[in-house]
Amino acid sequence: MKTSTIVLLVILLILIGVLVALYFFGKRMQKKQEEQNAQVQANKQPYVIMAVDKKKLKLKESGLPAEVIANTPWYARRAKVPVVKAKIGNRFMNLIADENVFDLIPINKQVKAMISGIYIVEVKGMRGQRLVSDNPVKKNWFRRQMDKIKEKAGAKPV
Repeated sequence: MKTSTIVLLVILLILIGVLVALYFFGKRMQKKQEEQNAQVQANKQPYVIMAVDKKKLKLKESGLPAEVIANTPWYARRAKVPVVKAKIGNRFMNLIADENVFDLIPINKQVKAMISGIYIVEVKGMRGQRLVSDNPVKKNWFRRQMDKIKEKAGAKPV
């Protein structure tokens, strides 16, 4: 066999090994995440909150307790998290919001929130109001180009 063929076979075997390892690692992480979500859903409690401020901040800048930052894995400390400074009763607290819920939280309005520890899981409006996101969905380059093509073809814009 040629040396180039042997090198390609070795590279192919390494890639297959890496893919198999990633498959099993991903499967284990998915199981771990499902367990954590079940625990969060079991511990959630309803509160009436008023969001004073909301931002996406790095974990160190968020103003969360030092214990929370210390228990966070090293690879997640650099990521930005959605932080909500909220008034719950007569106390001001810094809370972490779910990515899906963060855009729905209105500032300086009371809402019913399901909170598990310092994590906002769900948000509902007071008296059955429907919450609408403050920020419209930002379209990436591909979506904008597809909209232009659809408009030229005669479709109505959404």
